[in-house]
Amino acid sequence: MAEIHTLYDVIVIGAGPAGYISAIRCAQLGFKTACIDGWLNKKGQSSLGGAHLNAGCVATIALLESSKIYHLLKHGINVHGIYADNITVDIPKVIARKDNIIETFGGKIADIFAYHKIDYLHGKAQLLNEKHVRVSSSDSPSPMVMEAKHIILATGSSPTELPYAPIDGEFIIDTAMALNLDAVPETLAIIGGGVIGLELGGIWNRFGAKTTLLEAQETFLSLPDHEISSEAYRIYRSQGLDVRLGARVITAKPHNNKVTLSYQDQQGTHTLCIDKLIVASGRKPNTDNLAAPEADLLLDENGFVHVNENCRTNLPGVYAIGDLTVLGPMLAHKGIVEGLFVAEQIAGIHNPINYEALPSVIYTDPEIAWVGQTEQALRAIAEPIKVGVFPLNANLRVHTTGQNNEGMVKIIAHAETDAILGVHIIGTHASEILAEAVLAIEFSASSEDLVQTIHAHPTLSETLHEAALALKNRALHVPLPFS
Repeated sequence: MAEIHTLYDVIVIGAGPAGYISAIRCAQLGFKTACIDGWLNKKGQSSLGGAHLNAGCVATIALLESSKIYHLLKHGINVHGIYADNITVDIPKVIARKDNIIETFGGKIADIFAYHKIDYLHGKAQLLNEKHVRVSSSDSPSPMVMEAKHIILATGSSPTELPYAPIDGEFIIDTAMALNLDAVPETLAIIGGGVIGLELGGIWNRFGAKTTLLEAQETFLSLPDHEISSEAYRIYRSQGLDVRLGARVITAKPHNNKVTLSYQDQQGTHTLCIDKLIVASGRKPNTDNLAAPEADLLLDENGFVHVNENCRTNLPGVYAIGDLTVLGPMLAHKGIVEGLFVAEQIAGIHNPINYEALPSVIYTDPEIAWVGQTEQALRAIAEPIKVGVFPLNANLRVHTTGQNNEGMVKIIAHAETDAILGVHIIGTHASEILAEAVLAIEFSASSEDLVQTIHAHPTLSETLHEAALALKNRALHVPLPFS
């Protein structure tokens, strides 16, 4: 074994949202903490924040905002009495703005690390056993071994590859590459009509690419409430997204500076010829070579780290959080709350995570956001429920913005106890409206609690209030129950 360097209380492997938050909380609790991460940005420099910041959700949202502004100027600004001609988009500048946001926030994380005296090492880490980690770095001629009383694994996930659509980095690209295009492709196809595929499709569709989403499932967006998914399908198709369900891609190959793609559906076999193909078929945990074979870290058949309800692996003192586990969906805030949870466990503080109150968001326009259970799941178990729905086009604040006023807020409550079981939203700023619903579920609020809560007028948050009123057939700004 190589020379053992400084003994730490905690070593965190990975500096994405789960990892860097866990490291910060460990340091706040008085632990001597180190964080190891190997991410390199486009300049070849180390960058904190993991895939979430550098090549995932934050980058996606930055591009989404640019695409929304461009689309508004091209197609919707006239309703404000504002007229603009010869609107063009400079994609390299759009990408540079996104990169600047990433670099700025990554720098802020580094500043916080320095403030809390967290040792940050850039390199690739491998778990040797429950106490030791081997670190290989380009800055060091030979690997070094670090020792800690506790080790937290937080290496995140990466895009899944498909054998029939191999990534070449030019014509067939993965989701990270799709956030760094230097021009708007005239035609674009995306394998995967789930969350990531839909987000990327919305961005490039707004920038002007003729975009086709190929989804193998026969249903669109199976995770949200089905009523919300149906509304989303209608809205996004009306925006120009060509969504093809039950489309199973067979082959995809570059040919003559294009991509020729074949897929099957119920009508037979079809061929597409497009400029770019994005593979957005999901993500896999980054567990390859995470642990040395002799460490005996237990993984499941899909490569996820096996943990108990406290994020503890089979190795004493070793934890796994975020995208490495199946305790919850691959969401940044899930990783964040697990990072806090584990850090506090090490300090002897136990605050269990309520995964039932975990919000989910799809960053499109309009956004989709939800928390709790869906109507279809509750009806499948014969749970007595009542449902209230309020359309966004009946909200005054939505109309004053001049933005997309399509969508709805849906609340599901228990028919007997009135406890809020689920809230599902599609509409402008859905993710922000949802925060109140998450709080309501966390504190076991009833729909009557929402009814009795005074909401400022006019605001988007009133849509949640009106949906709660709709549960009791008392909605104030629609003449009849909405359906």
